[in-house]
Amino acid sequence: MIGALYTAGMPLTREQIAQRAALELEDGFIVNLGIGMPTLVANHIPVGPDGEPIEVWLQSENGLLGIGPFPTEDQVDADLINAGKQTVTALPGSSFFSSADSFGMIRGGHIDMCILGAMQVSERGDIANWMIPGKMVKGMGGAMDLVAGVDKVVVMMEHVSKRGDAKIIKECTLPLTGKGVVDMIISDLCVMVFDADAGRFRVTELAEGVTADEVRSKTEAEILFADELKTIGA
Repeated sequence: MIGALYTAGMPLTREQIAQRAALELEDGFIVNLGIGMPTLVANHIPVGPDGEPIEVWLQSENGLLGIGPFPTEDQVDADLINAGKQTVTALPGSSFFSSADSFGMIRGGHIDMCILGAMQVSERGDIANWMIPGKMVKGMGGAMDLVAGVDKVVVMMEHVSKRGDAKIIKECTLPLTGKGVVDMIISDLCVMVFDADAGRFRVTELAEGVTADEVRSKTEAEILFADELKTIGA
């Protein structure tokens, strides 16, 4: 099972969501991690058949390819940061370059996958994750470029808002980042994979103790369910 033991029926923690998202990484992938929860994925690179971590190159829009795990206190370098201004480590063989070159990689289709957070995802795979009208934002960041130029888009998110409102909904009400771009959602309740033929997300895995009815009750969007539902991390 993923992470430490937890009470059946309880949502996954942020670290457990990150652990599950990390399982989507493949050897040799170049991956961009979004700001917030997705950055935790850097601490959970999967181990290959040889018992060693697979080779994954994490890229940041501010010009770094080769992000390592978050630094321990004695490793902190205030000049080495990711796009979210968090201090990071750099793996041997890392490369530093301008943000223009970084966006050239993204727009040129050289990133295999991005893992992003989201405030809303629609039943057709639209994503809203860059602003809430009326609240100050520093800018749209690189999310719009990422969802347009990356092969696979994975979203990590809590299934509902702090107020209990559904975040996987029929139509996004917040300004869109991209339309029809989300391939997978990993929430604290379940894993959903977009079924292009059906035009809807299909639930394939549930957190331990979470039921299909609970997921339905907390999802506004029309969703489908796999015939055999796996338990996350089992």
